Amino acid sequence: MKSVWKQPYFIFGFAVLAFFLVGSFVFEWIFGPDPKQTFFVYVNGRLVEAAPLSPSWVRPLGTDQYGYDMLAKIMLGAKYTIIAAMSVAAVRMFIAVPLGFAIGTYWQKNRSVINSFIDPLHYVPMTIFAYIMLSPVLWQPIEGFSTTVWERIIIQVILMAVITVPIVASLISNEANLLYQEEYILASKTLGASRRRIIIRHLFPMMREKLFVLYGQQVVETLVVFTHLGLLKLFVGGTKVTYDPMFGDPPKSIAYEWAGLFGSSFRYLQSAPWLPLAPAICFALLILAISAMIEGYTRAVSGQVKIPKRKKIAFVSDKTIEWNQQQLEEKLQLLYKNEKRNMPKL
Repeated sequence: MKSVWKQPYFIFGFAVLAFFLVGSFVFEWIFGPDPKQTFFVYVNGRLVEAAPLSPSWVRPLGTDQYGYDMLAKIMLGAKYTIIAAMSVAAVRMFIAVPLGFAIGTYWQKNRSVINSFIDPLHYVPMTIFAYIMLSPVLWQPIEGFSTTVWERIIIQVILMAVITVPIVASLISNEANLLYQEEYILASKTLGASRRRIIIRHLFPMMREKLFVLYGQQVVETLVVFTHLGLLKLFVGGTKVTYDPMFGDPPKSIAYEWAGLFGSSFRYLQSAPWLPLAPAICFALLILAISAMIEGYTRAVSGQVKIPKRKKIAFVSDKTIEWNQQQLEEKLQLLYKNEKRNMPKL
């Protein structure tokens, strides 16, 4: 793992991820949990601009339609977005890894039958299942939520993880089954090793790097599903809904997570493009950071290192070579004369 920190790709991705995650907690600790709100901008007593305010030096990302600072909302919601996505992928892998090893080793005879039921799930968008299962949890009822933000996030993490467990388990089982047919595995079985020992001692160490890459891919996939749910007005941590028929506000995010900011402001793409573009760019940076970490880890594991520069070679001139040949011939002649002189006479 030490070689990972020598990879610029991994360092770049880790720096971006740490900036958003740590910066979110630090920002909330310094400025509080509520973003600053500015409805109007006055210059010399004259009204210049009203919310949504365009980006400026004072407000680098502008404000939303309610006057809340977009930079503050993005920094406050970063921790919910990142933690939720990483948790979904972690729970998914925690369930799918042992299940995949079991299918690839213990249930080899039934693996084709199991995969026949799992393969059709590859062609069904996971967003549809997620929307159907999460609507009762995240959509605010008329009487209000009976759970907290973190409780709803935990429920969402578990449900989103369970949805795609069969697909991930199928991928792991196929890889485990290929390794299970290797000669060293067959030798271990001949020597009396149990399947549990083969999984722990052979299969898991051989697939450890691939599982890390698969985890990163699951994080990226979860972020993409978050954006889809955001467009469907189903936000991480809950969707705040106003049921007032006269003065009701459109659905908005409670936790200020990026999918909610993107989905609730997408209708302002023409009039105030900075509203949906700010969270979209943050999503792109986060996905790029995770992809860079995967690439850096892959290069470190595969042993790809920089090729050192070749040392300069001092070439010998032709005159030096001729002089050395002459010296060598003279020494050989002298040696021959000495040997001939010392030979006994018959």
